[in-house]
Amino acid sequence: MLAVMSTAPLPAAATDWLEPILAALPSARVAVLGDCCVDAYWWLDDGPQETSLETGRPVNHVARQVYSLGGGANVAANLAALGARVELVGLAGSDPFGAVLRRLAAEQGIGTTGLIEAGSAWQTMVYAKPIRGGTEGDRFDFGGCNQLRAGAIESVGDAFARAAASAAAVVINQQVGGVLAHPALIQRINAVIAANPGVRFVVDARAGADRFHGAAVKLNASEAARLLGRPAPQTSLPEDEAAGLARELHHRLGTTVFLTRGERGLLVADGGTITAIPGIQCSGAVDPVGAGDTIVAALAAALALGVAPPQAARLANLAAAVTVRKLHTTGTASASEIRTLAANADHLHAPEVAEDARRARFLPGTLIEVVREVSIAPGQIRHAIFDHDGTISTLRQGWETVMEPMMLRAVLGARHDDAPAALFSAVRAAVRELIDRTTGIQTLAQMQELIGLVRRFGCVPEAEILDNHGYKRIYNDALMLQVRTRTARLESGELEPGDFEMKGAIRLLKRLHAQGVRLYLASGTDEADVKAEAAVMGYADLFTGGIFGAVGNLAVEAKRDVMDRIMRQNGIDGRALLVVGDGPVEMREGRRRGALCIGIASDEPRRWGLDPAKRARVIRAGADLVVGDFAQQQTLLAHIGLA
Repeated sequence: MLAVMSTAPLPAAATDWLEPILAALPSARVAVLGDCCVDAYWWLDDGPQETSLETGRPVNHVARQVYSLGGGANVAANLAALGARVELVGLAGSDPFGAVLRRLAAEQGIGTTGLIEAGSAWQTMVYAKPIRGGTEGDRFDFGGCNQLRAGAIESVGDAFARAAASAAAVVINQQVGGVLAHPALIQRINAVIAANPGVRFVVDARAGADRFHGAAVKLNASEAARLLGRPAPQTSLPEDEAAGLARELHHRLGTTVFLTRGERGLLVADGGTITAIPGIQCSGAVDPVGAGDTIVAALAAALALGVAPPQAARLANLAAAVTVRKLHTTGTASASEIRTLAANADHLHAPEVAEDARRARFLPGTLIEVVREVSIAPGQIRHAIFDHDGTISTLRQGWETVMEPMMLRAVLGARHDDAPAALFSAVRAAVRELIDRTTGIQTLAQMQELIGLVRRFGCVPEAEILDNHGYKRIYNDALMLQVRTRTARLESGELEPGDFEMKGAIRLLKRLHAQGVRLYLASGTDEADVKAEAAVMGYADLFTGGIFGAVGNLAVEAKRDVMDRIMRQNGIDGRALLVVGDGPVEMREGRRRGALCIGIASDEPRRWGLDPAKRARVIRAGADLVVGDFAQQQTLLAHIGLA
């Protein structure tokens, strides 16, 4: 049996493995044999539709058109973007789209001596995608009815043999049931693979990847299940089940298997081990079109350099995370884009556990969930960083119910009251996703993302869109009415700090302070407000390390900067840090630095117990332990060496 080895996400600085690969990419020699396509994006005018006088039917006016390489040609484009030397082998028609295909390839430095002219009877394969109001409509496909002319198979086979002989890695990319599905060409491809034992071949075929003998295969869970004669899974498979597919295919094919899992990353079955490459969380809207091409291109480029399959998969994982952020285009990922993303990649942690509470494991006799086992020596933790709102204090409880309607009005503008149900629902979903994802970062940064939503939906004229400070003022004015009422009742003695305290929080702070653990308070709320609220709650003096919040500068992120300052000034690594909070920001930043992260899945209205949505959020962001409150703090502190 194959052992399963999860590759833990590395701290931000631990990218030493990546730079040598990126630097060597220009020396990678890769050939691509594939179904060569063009992706056409037609942006339709969103104004009043004209009616044709001749037919009485609506006329679609194309306001803008963009063409990019697709299919095997997009794999080649991704290789070229990475800096590799690439030769494209396949068929193109003599139609206008064939000229577009050749022009785009030439512009990107792709070799096309192997791109065979298939004659006028062959339509260049095109996927035409009309887009109206930001929504993609029904696609128009060209080339699906192509018939091969006599001699085309032989010409492609000869070009493939020449290209493979001068390459270090070769991608075989089959998109449609045409050229690459022809038995005669498959036989020729297998002969070329056998004749070039020093070349790394990788197959990405939508059907019949097992027909290419001796090549590594890249495929998803549905494709893997079909190869094994099983029904395609209807939902994302848990890691253990996906690993089972990869294991069985590896045994059956006797070659390396790269199993893609969407946002959950990849599994690599190779050399007696299955390695799990964790997914990377992508903020905002994503477009998965072309992500598979990016993955197979990055795999091939790395393998051409002699990189081991698990490291090649890490590169591919980063490259795909770059590509999916590019909307309405079959995007590519450059070395510089990968380098930038790698420095601050937010990995997806334990998604199966996050999404299925039945997988939760607890310390015996407690409600303290252990997501990841971490070895902690007594007294190892000397510094503790706490988030404020929703972690210690509930003075701002309900802020989401203020932010959501404010953002809805900002995005919909004058259409807020009469927006169609579909539009209103789409905007509400986008707003809720933004709020959930950005919980814990400074409000100014949330409002910067709001501007992106306003522009994305296009309901508000550009001249009427506010800057992030303007939107923040609107939100803060509404929120502070609520907060000031609560603080006034505290100051008058009508209410007590315990009325706005997460259960056991202040007692925990006092215990840690008494043990000599230096405490820091870090919040995305404006710093002056955080200090004032901590003072009125009566625990400001416990935070001897300082109280930090937003200072009106997007470049200053309190939680990230506090962690870095603690480590730098005290000459320590993340193992001496404890990070406690209910938001994904502090979990991600702490986990990235190797700190122990306790996620607070707090039910804020009750001030005790567990909020399932928060639980999933903090686990995905990297929490090692999860609690709903601090009621069982004696056991919690004993577990982390602070009892």
